[in-house]
Amino acid sequence: MMPVIGEAEVLMRQATRERLQKFAQLRGKTVQPRTFWDIVIITAVDKKQEIAYQQQLSEKLKRKELPLGVHYHVFVDPPGPKIGNGGSTLHVLQCLEEHYGDKWDSFTVILIHSGGYSQRLPNASALGKIFTALPFGDPVYQMLDLKLTMYIDFPTYMSPGILITCADDIELYNIGATEFIRFDQPGFTALAHPSSLTTGTTHGVFVLEPSSHLTEKGELEYRTCHHFLHKPSIERMCQSGAVCERSNYLASSGGPENSLVISKYVYTDSLFYIDNTTAKLLLAFYKQMGTLCCEIDAYGDFLQALGPGATQSYTKSIENATKEESGLVEIREKIFELLKGLPLNVILLNNSKFYHIGTTCEYLFHFTSDSKLKLEMGLMPNVFSICPNNVEDLGKSACIIHSILGSRCSVAPGSIVEYSRLGPEVSVGPNSIISGCYIDTKADIPPNTFITTLSIRIDGELMYVSMVFGTEDNLKKKVTNLADAHLLNFLGISLGQCLELWGLSISDKLFSGDKTCLGLWTVRIFPICSTLSDSVKMSLGILNSVQQKLPFKLNGCKLLSVEEMLRHKDVEDMLKFRQQLYEEISLHKVKKKSDL
Repeated sequence: MMPVIGEAEVLMRQATRERLQKFAQLRGKTVQPRTFWDIVIITAVDKKQEIAYQQQLSEKLKRKELPLGVHYHVFVDPPGPKIGNGGSTLHVLQCLEEHYGDKWDSFTVILIHSGGYSQRLPNASALGKIFTALPFGDPVYQMLDLKLTMYIDFPTYMSPGILITCADDIELYNIGATEFIRFDQPGFTALAHPSSLTTGTTHGVFVLEPSSHLTEKGELEYRTCHHFLHKPSIERMCQSGAVCERSNYLASSGGPENSLVISKYVYTDSLFYIDNTTAKLLLAFYKQMGTLCCEIDAYGDFLQALGPGATQSYTKSIENATKEESGLVEIREKIFELLKGLPLNVILLNNSKFYHIGTTCEYLFHFTSDSKLKLEMGLMPNVFSICPNNVEDLGKSACIIHSILGSRCSVAPGSIVEYSRLGPEVSVGPNSIISGCYIDTKADIPPNTFITTLSIRIDGELMYVSMVFGTEDNLKKKVTNLADAHLLNFLGISLGQCLELWGLSISDKLFSGDKTCLGLWTVRIFPICSTLSDSVKMSLGILNSVQQKLPFKLNGCKLLSVEEMLRHKDVEDMLKFRQQLYEEISLHKVKKKSDL
């Protein structure tokens, strides 16, 4: 059933299409000064990730998928403890100074935080969330393209400074035809989106200063923030004055009278901008600190220090911290002292949507089942792919991206196949993700299955490993000792039961990495194989053994954990496989066009 589309949604859809068309015209062209970003920065968590990002950037530039005449950089976090996106922001400022000297603060810069191993969306773990494929575009758009598209008008109306955003969210918005989003104020300036109170509990929420305007709200408003709440409870939002109300008159089914409905909402965060003076202040602080020993959150730890209502109380709260670390409170206190008194300007986008695609469930829902997003962005079920018969046979809510499927291959609704080659006797069950796979034999992939294949290189030898999970498995769950390893669940059952089926036992050797931090991310259960197709067969064997409770012995195989797979990944070979698909699909399209 198609959703009911109101005027606001229609306008947002039109605005999105216009931005997509504008960016499409810039792909492969040299941009003029002040019409696009001077510098585009992607962050990486380690050297391996930096190399992977550099290679993909080079490929995109070679294929003319990005605007030219722009400085593209991948800046890697310093070795040592994780420093979070806040620490990464500080480190980027130092990298900019090292690269550009005194000139760095005269540029318009977009900084996209892309570091991390994507444990909640593991098909992006090897090559990065910022290079996640999207179901539209020719060639296929990736998150990097979409980010640059959605912010395409920002540099023209932006004072020198840095726009800071993340790699796994999508902001869609419409503003008046004569209005522009301006980032030209000192301090911090953030975009804000109307959201439900429930959404506010997992985001940053703005408590706005009272407005002097009594007129009706427009699509774009410039306001100031009294203070910022980081992932607050609904009770705290209400107590802090963050909750807004809007009135709507709905037609009554019983007669001509309309009924008044009052809905409550809050304004939540997405991206923010810092001017060059503030950037210099943060850089001086980073230099004074020397090295960071804990994770800093760019949103929670920077924005909570801003505005006249900010207090130091948040610095001691570890409720929303990634983990409790020594030194975190001290660093937060120093950041608060540094930034207190600085303004937090807020740009309210009253006709906007914020989508997060950082988990397998969000990724599947938004790209297959979310009919509103499909309409707003023009998402397609078959993108740059060779598919059997016609798309209807695959199911309208399936999604095939940059893949080649055999003549009788079937993909059930709610599933995504990307960067893969599937044979004619492959069927993919509902709500599954198949990524980077080559399946050339008969295979029935059950519902809620996640499979992705990585090329790895150990001691110079190229090999392949496929990881398989349930789409709802929690790869971030940890236990602190071997005795509790049975509490981990794999494909919906106890890991201990699975190990018995595979002829494995719980021991130190079963896990890689820190032995006091054990989870599905570090358990060694995935066999190394000599070919892409054999690798998938082995993982399907693991999957079937668990589902049918049948033995599938792994004790004679050399096994890796996901953590080890990423450590040994061969990015060049994975990109080579994608390039082979690209060339074959391109040839097919040319032939098909000539046959018409």
